Amino acid sequence: MTRTEARAASTATWARPAPDAAALRADTGLAILLAFSATLTSLLYRRIGIFEHPAPPWVWVVGLGLCTLPLALRRRYPVPVALVTAVGFYICGEYTVPEVLITNIGLFIALYTVGAWEPRRVLAFWTRFGIAVAMVLWLVVSLVVSSSSEDAFPGVSRSGIFSAYATFAVIQIVTNLLYFGGAFSFGERSWRAARLQAQLEAQGRELDLERQTSAAQAVALDRIAIARELHDVVAHHVSVMGIQAAAARRSLERDPSAAARALEIVEESAHSAVAELRQLVHTLRTPEADDTASTVGIAQVQSLIEESQGAGTPATLIVVGTPVPLPMLVDVALYRVVQEALTNVRKHAGRGAEAAVRLRFAPGAVEVEVSDDGVRSTLGKGRPDQTAGDPGSVAAAPPLTSAPGAHLGLRGMRERIGAVGGTVQAGRRETGGFIVRARVPLAERDGS
Repeated sequence: MTRTEARAASTATWARPAPDAAALRADTGLAILLAFSATLTSLLYRRIGIFEHPAPPWVWVVGLGLCTLPLALRRRYPVPVALVTAVGFYICGEYTVPEVLITNIGLFIALYTVGAWEPRRVLAFWTRFGIAVAMVLWLVVSLVVSSSSEDAFPGVSRSGIFSAYATFAVIQIVTNLLYFGGAFSFGERSWRAARLQAQLEAQGRELDLERQTSAAQAVALDRIAIARELHDVVAHHVSVMGIQAAAARRSLERDPSAAARALEIVEESAHSAVAELRQLVHTLRTPEADDTASTVGIAQVQSLIEESQGAGTPATLIVVGTPVPLPMLVDVALYRVVQEALTNVRKHAGRGAEAAVRLRFAPGAVEVEVSDDGVRSTLGKGRPDQTAGDPGSVAAAPPLTSAPGAHLGLRGMRERIGAVGGTVQAGRRETGGFIVRARVPLAERDGS
């Protein structure tokens, strides 16, 4: 059940679930028990002789049957059962059926059931109100008629406003008001309790669904983060290893020393990749470990420049502005952008391409830019889309390749920088080559 459905359950149109077979069997048993009890008490009352002129037996059958047997369907048809029971109660009282206990119990249960089970609350209210008013008026009329008859209640004083008969009449009226008020109150309380239980169950189901959704989202985010980390670590080192392995293969016969140096770089890159993978696995196994001292950041960008130069791609680092301490997440995100961008330069820019890394510390923001002057021969000729930023300076490149996994690097950059509130632009340069620019706003520092 959704939140909207849970709110709908609190309105007057909410309805209890239909009674099941067990409830119907219980109601049938109750009706039979009351019918048997009414018959027994009627015989006992007649034996006592407090009723001088009891009704004929067929009136007993009709009156007591209407007061008890319809209760078998009380939860399925609350209002009709209450009306039929009220008619039976009137027959028993008006035609002197010698029974005053079970008939009152049957009418009380019928009125209670209307309040507890009738989904149309306006109908439930007016049904109970109408039956109560009719019964009280019947009682008042009977008391008025009896007050002028000497045969009714012989020996009871009727003189004065505080006579014995007046006191008896007041007791009868108050008793009936409490009787109908109790049936009304208990029915309403049962209805509200059932509605509240339904709301709590609906909210419980909704919370359980939200927990399941949150858990699934958390797992998905973890998978994305792991995939991004693996891509950044593996792609960077494997690209270096691939380039140096190719260089070693080409120079193996004519320049063995150069091939040996290239293979040394391959070995170092392999060791670095394994070390970073081990650190990543350790972090995943022990997420509570606080190992922030070894976290990479822009302070290690120079090592990326040196790796790029060692891999045969000249690169320079330019720092603009006064460096300021950066939040850890921003620091790591910018480092990964530079790492991935330099990897892409080695993979796509072609031979002889040079890369430039610019790190700018501006008021309220930090920006990193990686550009190259290479020619990306794998670029398609699709229509470029202009990205946000300097108009005309950076255009989104068409797909680099149709192979599975294309654009994972750029997607990872955008995810990382977006997570810290920044933006990434990537595309062809107007002067040739490719450029990646990441900008992250920084909070104003006190005293700055």
